[in-house]
Amino acid sequence: MAAVAQSDAGRRPGETLRASSVSRAFEGVQALRGVTLTLARGEVVGLIGPNGAGKSTLVNVLSGFDRPDEGRVELADQDVTRWSPHRRGRKGLARTFQHSHAFRGLSVRENVEVSALGVGAGGREATRRADALLARLGLDRYSDAPASALAHGDERRLGVARALATEPSFVLLDEPAAGLPEAEVPDFAALVRTIADEHGAGVLLIDHNIALIMETCERIQVLDQGQVLAEGSPAEIRANLDVAAAYLGETPVPEE
Repeated sequence: MAAVAQSDAGRRPGETLRASSVSRAFEGVQALRGVTLTLARGEVVGLIGPNGAGKSTLVNVLSGFDRPDEGRVELADQDVTRWSPHRRGRKGLARTFQHSHAFRGLSVRENVEVSALGVGAGGREATRRADALLARLGLDRYSDAPASALAHGDERRLGVARALATEPSFVLLDEPAAGLPEAEVPDFAALVRTIADEHGAGVLLIDHNIALIMETCERIQVLDQGQVLAEGSPAEIRANLDVAAAYLGETPVPEE
């Protein structure tokens, strides 16, 4: 498959995306309670927790689709708490969504081109990025098909392609493996590692596929009832009895 080009122009090694003491409530329900999360470039961090733990709210706060009641968000040492999603995107932050946000009337290639154009790429460069990404993600055979024709798993891949077309410094992958056949999960895990290892982007991976999280992430943060329950390496999270009781089951997850 074709490699995905990445430009680091104007971006510094050591940059971080950080949420500091973030709290958010909706009609009296406390979705987040003083949550702090740091993501460095080149790092893959997993974010897990039960349904309703606050994961999607935190991703929305990080990406600018929601604002915290308290706390702040910093991108490359700059306070972006009140920045729009588009402005954060031009600064190097990209995300996917649990539900497809594709332009269903456009072709698959055009969907990816639009993302590249949105961060200032020219027409030829947008097409180059789109073709490389679609090949990398196994979607090139659908390039000229309307996005509405894609199967659910392929829609997920298209979301990843659209995010990567912005050549981000940080990418938030919200349930990217949902709907993927189990046989395709290892290839997807390799892609996530490529984003970090070869292209230097920080990746926040939110997924219910625990095997994917454990295999791919060097650090995992666990939310429960809007608070940070635990943080550590996959081995530390496997062995954490609080995590096992709250999310993974009644006993720690055995090593494979």
